Order: sequence, then C-alpha cells, then structure tokens
Amino acid sequence: MKYLKPLTFLVMGYFAFQNNLQAQFRTYSNEFLNIGAGARALGMGGAQVASATDVTAGYWNPAGLAHVNETPEFAAQHAEYFSGIGKYDYIAGAFPVANGERTLGVSMLRFGVDDIPNTLFLVNPDGSLNYNNITTFSSADYAFLFSYAQFLRNDEDLQISFGGNAKIIYRKVGTFANAWGAGLDAALMFRGQKWSAGIVAKDITTTYNAWKFHFTDAEKQQLYLTNNDIPVKSTESTAPSVQIGGAYNFEFSEKFTLSTEASLNFTFDGKRNTLISSKPISIDPHLGIEGNISNRVFVRAGIANFQRALKDGDTLNIKKTWIYQPSVGAGFKLGNVTIDYAFVNLANQSNPLYTHVFSLKFFLGQREK
Repeated sequence: MKYLKPLTFLVMGYFAFQNNLQAQFRTYSNEFLNIGAGARALGMGGAQVASATDVTAGYWNPAGLAHVNETPEFAAQHAEYFSGIGKYDYIAGAFPVANGERTLGVSMLRFGVDDIPNTLFLVNPDGSLNYNNITTFSSADYAFLFSYAQFLRNDEDLQISFGGNAKIIYRKVGTFANAWGAGLDAALMFRGQKWSAGIVAKDITTTYNAWKFHFTDAEKQQLYLTNNDIPVKSTESTAPSVQIGGAYNFEFSEKFTLSTEASLNFTFDGKRNTLISSKPISIDPHLGIEGNISNRVFVRAGIANFQRALKDGDTLNIKKTWIYQPSVGAGFKLGNVTIDYAFVNLANQSNPLYTHVFSLKFFLGQREK
C-alpha cells in the first residue's frame, strides 16, 4: 500500500492539514489572488496600489476605477507557470454609470493545474499494480470581484476617490472537494498633478473558505485501508492585510515621461518569508518604473518577492541567500487598444524559472483625454 503515497501527498495531506487548522488563520491562504493582473503591472513588479487607474484597478486598488469615467474598458490576460503546468487567466470590465460619477467593475481570475495523476486505485487488492486504474483530475481556484468606485473630490489639483470589492471565491479539487468563500476589500486613492498615493485594506471582514468533501464508497474504503483520514468539512480563514503605495511622475518633455512607484504589503497571518518578517507582521516591498514615449510606447521594469532561500549547490542545506523576482516589460498603444507584455523571472538563482505574460486592454467609444 506504500504506492498510494503520491495521492496522499497531492490531496489528502493537504486536506488533513486544513482540518487541523479549523477556525485559525492560514498563512498564504488564497494566495492565487496575489499573482497579479495585467502585464503592465507584472512588468513593474506589481507596484500598482497608487497608480492603477484603468480597468485593472478593480484588482489592484478599486478606488482607481473612479478614473474610468468616460467609456467602458476591458482587459484580458493569459499566463502559464512552471512550463505550462499551472495556467492563469484574468478578464475584467469597468463601466461608468451615473454620467461618469460612479464606476462599476467586475473581474474574474482562475488559476488551475490540469491532468494531476490520481493513483488511489493503482494497487490491486492482491498487491499488484494496475496502471490502467490511474485517472487524472484538475485543481482550480476561481475568484469573482465586484467593484464600486467614486470620487470624493475631483479638482484639477487633487483627486480623492474611494472604492471597494465584494469577492466570491470558488475552489475545486477534482471530484474530491470544493469550497466557497466571500470577503470584502476597501480602498482609497489620492492623485495630484505629478504624484499619487493609495491604500487598500483586503479581506477586512476576514475571508472564509468553507470546504466540503465528496468521496464515493469505493474511495472511502480505499482510504480507510491505507490509514488515511476521511475529511468531512473544514474552514479556511484569510486574515486582513493592508497595502500602501506612492508614485511620482517625472516629465522630461512632452513626449517622454517616467513613472515610478513603491508599495508595501503588510500581512498579519503569521511569519512569512519576506524582506521584513515577524510573527505579528510581515512586509513585502514592490518597486516599479515605466517609461512613456508619446503615450504610445512603454518600457517597464520592476522587482519584488524578496525571500531567503537555500543557496544553489549547497548540499548540506545550511547556506541561505536572498532571492528576488525581477521583471521587465513593454507595451504598445494603438488607438483604443493596448497590448502589454511582461517577462517575469520567478527566482534569481542559477536555474531560474521564466514566465511570459501577455495582456490586452481596450476601451469603447471616444475619450476627450
């Protein structure tokens, strides 16, 4: 029965761990929501809390959606991670209402891994292996964000907007389990002529994922025979977090500007592997820069995700080094359509993993500015 360990590792061990943490905050809970949205943002290291004023603001800072106040705007993105094993998709829309005084938004995110081997029935009762009994299943996480934003002040020298998200989360692991969750985000954005600042409080009510498990009688019997626990239900809690950021635009000429942003993510769900790490609070910085040429061609760079990791080539597993996630990107605007690209390095050691991210953004109708 030792051959059943792969399934235990992939599925059952995960669920059993969740059962032991009922009514507790889970560090890194719902982390698929932190991957990002839009190749522009990913090319800038995810530094967007203060500067996202397009349709992607529904993800980064819903208060920024107030600036989409003339015509509807849409975005879509596809990316693949770990040589195509993980697939990530994002689509969003922003819709001005009440003559542009308010903006509504909707976003959908999906991160999925397909074709996971299910080896539960690999071993026959007589101990022989039957590879024909291996099936596959998919594990996918979905999030639906419903956003609202409006201005508190909209003057030439200062704009203040607020916004929020109501989010619904659905997670599914094959036919074994599924979970529903819900939460709220709140945000503010301040914009001057050359500067901007933003603050986002995520999961302010705490986001709860309620898991339910579904096993056939045959699956339960097999799990029982292999001394695996059979979970019934569990609750996963995501603690509130805060993101703050500041941005500044340097105007060198009418045809070239440089935008910079720095943001900090504050988490309170336990000690994380971040640049500043402690039990009560962990802080993860993001830095990004974008060059704008005639508002048609864009070049970007960013850095984020500072972590301590074992050094390459250390066979004793005792030497650690700082790793980080650099990124570069570019964008091209043609009329109402913007095409963005980001090249993201998942680690800076000798065998890094690279990801190519493409996204599309467009708006309908004509805009005055």
